[in-house]
Amino acid sequence: MVNFGLWAYLTILTAVLGLVFGVCAFVFVKRLEGRTHAPLSEEVGAHKAVLHKLRKRESMSQGEVDYAAQIISDSRSLFAYSIPAAIFTVGAFYVFGCLLELHGATPSVRTFIGGIPMLTSTNLAIQLLRVARLKGRLQKVSLTSPKASGVVTHSLSG
Repeated sequence: MVNFGLWAYLTILTAVLGLVFGVCAFVFVKRLEGRTHAPLSEEVGAHKAVLHKLRKRESMSQGEVDYAAQIISDSRSLFAYSIPAAIFTVGAFYVFGCLLELHGATPSVRTFIGGIPMLTSTNLAIQLLRVARLKGRLQKVSLTSPKASGVVTHSLSG
């Protein structure tokens, strides 16, 4: 009969949670890929610019408001938090697995390398929460009138 200790149970638990969160993250990303994207999302830096305008309470066009609403709804989804949770459990699995293999010996620095993905996933979750909090500001945003674009289009037919 196998005698499991604390580290074995924690390693098994984090492995199972990692698989569950990984599947949830996969489903979330597949949903994001399958939907129609806002036209503004194709521009480089639009994500940062729209959120900056929203944080500074500047007036925005209807396209920017729609894009900001899409970003915020994605950040408020529980499936979005499965991505940092999956990364966190990978780091925890590494730490607990190393502690399991030590059999009571003093842990080395190598054991705590798993703390790096745990810290980065915490930062990712905090960033998602910061964006999700902008929902109240989105409801109070002022719209600007659409401006004529300065882009000149040429027809190919002569």
